[in-house]
Amino acid sequence: MKAAFYQNNRKKLHEKLKDQSLTVMFAGAAPQKSADEDYPFIPNRNFYYLTGIAEPKIILVMTKLNNKVEEHLFIEKADPFMEKWIGKTIAKDEAKEASGIESIKELDHFKPFLQQQLFLNQLEHLYLDLERRSWESPQTAASMFAEEAASKYPYLQCHDLYQDICELRLFKTPEEVETIKKAARITSEGIKHLIANAKPGMKEYELEAYFNFILKSRGVKDFAFNTICASGKNATVLHYVDNNDTANDGELVLLDLGAQYDYYSSDISYTFPLNGKFSDRQKLFYNIVLKALREVTALIKPGRNFSELNEATKKILAEECQQIGLIENPEEISKYYYHGVSHSLGLDTHDVGSYRNRVLEPGMVLTVEPGLYIEEEAIGIRIEDDVLVTEDGYEVLTDDLVRSVEDIEAFMAGKTEEVK
Repeated sequence: MKAAFYQNNRKKLHEKLKDQSLTVMFAGAAPQKSADEDYPFIPNRNFYYLTGIAEPKIILVMTKLNNKVEEHLFIEKADPFMEKWIGKTIAKDEAKEASGIESIKELDHFKPFLQQQLFLNQLEHLYLDLERRSWESPQTAASMFAEEAASKYPYLQCHDLYQDICELRLFKTPEEVETIKKAARITSEGIKHLIANAKPGMKEYELEAYFNFILKSRGVKDFAFNTICASGKNATVLHYVDNNDTANDGELVLLDLGAQYDYYSSDISYTFPLNGKFSDRQKLFYNIVLKALREVTALIKPGRNFSELNEATKKILAEECQQIGLIENPEEISKYYYHGVSHSLGLDTHDVGSYRNRVLEPGMVLTVEPGLYIEEEAIGIRIEDDVLVTEDGYEVLTDDLVRSVEDIEAFMAGKTEEVK
C-alpha cells in the first residue's frame, strides 16, 4: 500500500471526530514469551490501518482544533548498541514515507508534547482505541493511558474509537481487494503443492509442511490463522489444529488455511481424498456441500441481508440430507452443520465491523464456507471461497482452485497440471 491509502483512512476517521479533540493510537509491543524471549510482534491492526507501519512502541497523535487536523508520529530513538543485536528501528524518513505524516518525533517527546497541547489548547475530547473482548482481557496501552489521562485531566471526555475504525475497515478499497487476492493466490499455490504430494500414511503435519514451504518461498511472513489439516474423524472438529495424526488410505482430508500478505488474510477450505479417489459416500456428501457453496455464493449482492446466507445454507443442506435419509426433519441438520456460513475478511481473518445484522454493501469481503460433519462416518467436509460484494453482485476472489469431484480426482491422478 502507498502512503496515500493510509492518509485517506485517517481523513475518513477525522470526519468522525469532534472538534477540540486529541486522538492517541498505539502500535503495541510484543509480550514476553519466556525468560528473555518475546512473542513475535504483531502491530495493532487499527494502528496499522491508519499508518502502514508495523513496528513496536510507535504512537500516533492527532489533534483536531477549529476543524484543522494535525498529525504526529512518535518513534523510537536510534540505538547504535541495540542495532548490533536486533537491527535498526524505523528512521524518521522511513516513517514519513510509509505513513504520509510529516511530523515525526522521538518517543521521549511524547508526553511533553501532550502536556503542551493540553495546556495551550482548549481540548475537550480524548479518543482512544479501547477494544476489549472480555471482562478478563488484560490492560492495553490505550486503556492504561485512559486511566492516567482521567486522573491528570479529569475534564477530558474519553471516547472509544474502536467501532468507528471497524466500520471503515468493513469496506475494502481496490488496493485492499488486490492484496487479499494476492494472499489468496499464494494460499491456492500452497494447496496445490500439498495435494500434489499427498499420499496415504503421511502425518498431517507432513502434509502441512508442503503448504508451509510454498508460503515461505513466496515471502509470506505469517499465516492468517493456525492451519487446519484434518484427516478422517479429525475433520469433524471445527478448529482441529494439532495436525499430528496419521492420514490413512480412504480418508478425506479437510484443509482450512490461509496466507497473510501485507497483514491481509486469505481464508480457504478445501477437502480432498487422500488416495485420489472419492468413495461413493464421500462423493455424495461432498456434492451436497458444493451445491450449498455455489447456490449461497450466487445469492450475494447489495441489499441482501447477511443473515439470509446462513439461512439459505441450512435450508439447502437440510433438504439434501433429508433426501438421502441422513436426517428426518430440517431441524436435525444442526447435528451435522453447526457453524455460520460466512464472516468478514480483511486485516483480520474474522474481520472487524458490524455486519451480522445488516444488508450487504459493495466493498465488503466475505467468506462462504458451508460444511457437513458426520462424526459417525468419520467424514468432515468444508469448502470455502472468499467473495467480494460488488456494485451489482459478487466476485469470487479464490477462483483458481477447482472444486468438482471429477476435477480433483483428475488432478490427483496426474491428468491435469493444475488444480484449475
